[in-house]
Amino acid sequence: MILGVLSEATVILAYTLRRTAILLVSLLIAATVLFVLLRLLPGDPANALLGVGATQEQIAAARAQVGSDQPLSVQFVSFLGNIARLDLGTSFVSRAPVLAEIGNRMAVTLPLTLIGFALALLFAIPLGIIAAVRSDRWYGAAISVVSQLGIAIPVFWVGILLVWVFAINLRWLPSGGFPLRGWSSWQEAATGMVLPALTIGLVMGASLLRYVRAATLDVLGSDFLRTARALGSSFPEALFRHGIRNGAVPVVSILGIELASTFLGAVVIERVFSLPGLGSMLLLAIQQRDYPNVQGVLFVSTLLVLLIGFAADIAQRLIDPRLRGRVQP
Repeated sequence: MILGVLSEATVILAYTLRRTAILLVSLLIAATVLFVLLRLLPGDPANALLGVGATQEQIAAARAQVGSDQPLSVQFVSFLGNIARLDLGTSFVSRAPVLAEIGNRMAVTLPLTLIGFALALLFAIPLGIIAAVRSDRWYGAAISVVSQLGIAIPVFWVGILLVWVFAINLRWLPSGGFPLRGWSSWQEAATGMVLPALTIGLVMGASLLRYVRAATLDVLGSDFLRTARALGSSFPEALFRHGIRNGAVPVVSILGIELASTFLGAVVIERVFSLPGLGSMLLLAIQQRDYPNVQGVLFVSTLLVLLIGFAADIAQRLIDPRLRGRVQP
């Protein structure tokens, strides 16, 4: 038994190392694509430092300051070196370190993403199981229909609808904004997070509910569930002891995609509710042609999406032994 446990641990470790190598290569490719795409945009990054009517000497000095006068190969090597040192540069406009500014904005975006995703799970898992187990009842069919409607409705429209109901009509919650002192005013900050997080939870929950329902339906028709029932287990006992783990495997892979979608959706919702997160930082940087900020936000967002996929893959291997390959006892 000890040898079997060690073999499983070795297989998981080998897969983790292999998956880590893939993650690093993917990150390198993403950084390369990001660098190339930003350099293909019209205009020079130095223009963000110049006013109207700048002289040739001022233009040359600005280009030397931002490094756009160097060959692309030199710029690319410098870009990769800065990333390796966790240095995302300095904003052209505010002159603040980009990584520090992203950290400040993540204090809004990350809690919003996690709270919204937790609400989505809270909605999707029990309702998805009910919709599958009671698919022959009217309320099971109703849950499925409502989830389809939730997927079809744009996330920003849901946010506007919630503002109209809870902020304008009922006046229970603020329509948007975030305290200047951030989470130091935690009551105001938490109150301002309610409607944005609920918006994300409803929309992402409707999408996730479909996958939970489909996975539960597969479990209900499986041989192992019928065998458990034949051996004397009640239906709830057989479902929760044997069905949940098997049904969780396909759902976990979807969870990684949904969590990444939740993070990207939070960037959109921030604009609807006027939250000072990564979304507003990115849009402002694009308007001001602040290349270091644009580059930093996109790189960090890509990194988080890749890390979420990495964690989902590892979790799948831990849940389902079949995905680890044949292990000798």
